[in-house]
Amino acid sequence: MNYQVIAPPPSLKKHVRYFWTLENQTDDVSQKTFTVMSNGEPGLIFQQDPRIFTGFKRERLPQLFVFGQATRYGQLHGSGSFSTIGVSFQPTALKSMFGLNANELTDQSTCISQLAKTSLTEQLLSCSSTQQQVSCLSVFLQKQKQHDEGENKKLGYAVNALQRGKKLPRILYDLNLSERSLERLFLTHIGITPILYARICRFQTSVALLRKGEIRSLTDIAYTLGYFDQSHFIRDFKIFSGVSPSIYLRKAIERMPGFPEWES
Repeated sequence: MNYQVIAPPPSLKKHVRYFWTLENQTDDVSQKTFTVMSNGEPGLIFQQDPRIFTGFKRERLPQLFVFGQATRYGQLHGSGSFSTIGVSFQPTALKSMFGLNANELTDQSTCISQLAKTSLTEQLLSCSSTQQQVSCLSVFLQKQKQHDEGENKKLGYAVNALQRGKKLPRILYDLNLSERSLERLFLTHIGITPILYARICRFQTSVALLRKGEIRSLTDIAYTLGYFDQSHFIRDFKIFSGVSPSIYLRKAIERMPGFPEWES
């Protein structure tokens, strides 16, 4: 499989982390299972052939769809060759780009036609290169920015602070906000609570440490990241990845970060 990351134009960086492509050219038609790990980001996916993948509940996925926050891991099933392009959004993008409360798409996906009147699917099908597809997506997303209600500075501060591992009580103190007020902001703009978002960020940090191999033991990771003990770390890791950290280290085949296959 070939995986590629493409930076967004400067005008979209507030809403888009990056574009990505994933292609697989193979004669193997046996079904494969891919795990989708929670990463704290909504996104958009276009499938060149919508018959390839089925979703978490074995449902047929739309050709072009938007998905919200994932509160736990899920699995996609597919076979044969495929070509996909996607958008990894900033955490607050569903509200600012599509004008909907983000919690409406938590653990769900929807066809793009439910969110915007557009011929984007047909445009992407007619593109002859990845560069053209990225251009089409960029033009579409630029137009969607009309829904942007302006940056909420307190929300932005909280998101960045939680990503850096700052504790929620300190963030509430810094912002002079109640926990309930911040929770309402998160549910509307991100789709999950600040506490759950912090857990997902901490999980993602643990995955990065495991990939680098810089921590000597799971206990070291647990205490470095502020887990109560190793068992709490392993429990959260299983919720967001589907496996224990030790199995992830031994068996993950991760050609696209956060989208592993598993060795048998």
